Amino acid sequence: MKTELIKTGDGSHSLYVPVLNEHYHSTFGALSESLHIFIESGFEKAAALFEEINILEIGFGTGLNALLTWMEAERMPKKVHYLTLEPYPLDDEVWSSLNYPDCFCTFSYREIFRRLHQSEWNRTEMISPFFSIFKIKMQLEEFELGQGKFNLVYFDAFGPDVQPEIWKEEIFRNIALSMIKGGVLVTYSAKGSVRRALRNAGFSVEKLPGPAGKREITRAVKNGD
Repeated sequence: MKTELIKTGDGSHSLYVPVLNEHYHSTFGALSESLHIFIESGFEKAAALFEEINILEIGFGTGLNALLTWMEAERMPKKVHYLTLEPYPLDDEVWSSLNYPDCFCTFSYREIFRRLHQSEWNRTEMISPFFSIFKIKMQLEEFELGQGKFNLVYFDAFGPDVQPEIWKEEIFRNIALSMIKGGVLVTYSAKGSVRRALRNAGFSVEKLPGPAGKREITRAVKNGD
């Protein structure tokens, strides 16, 4: 897909997809959005509950969530196994133009960011002693998720208006089966239809305050069987 590089409100980059009229991140701040939703509302909650974290990410995209998660895994430290699905990987010239590693003034993470993007598909890559990544070039609907694997899910696909087929109850049921009891799912969408689908799929759902420019986000916890 053709993309256009933009600078968001907090100075970090995002990508705009003209054919979809969709951005990869909030125009109010890509970095602050990912930190608030996926790290503070998702990773930190899971880290308090589990010794190791098995993450399923729906939409590798720019690699921002993976980079931030690696940073947290190193900081805590906490062992993380990161499985991510991405049917449309970015070209080298696109992801290498993103400024996420340069947003952190204490250390350059450019090499880690490069390794996250250039690691081979369909094999486990050890980025550090606390962080491994397994990237799969496949759509969510085609992937066999398995059962009882994940305790944290980053649902970061394009929005329900753009990809309605993956925001359905059936999809969330399959994700719930792939998670362990008490596992956490976070997403930027707070649409009523999304929350209802999650509840019907076996999650307890709560609305949380959103980042700049967004009133609410969604966090869901898998109920017991």
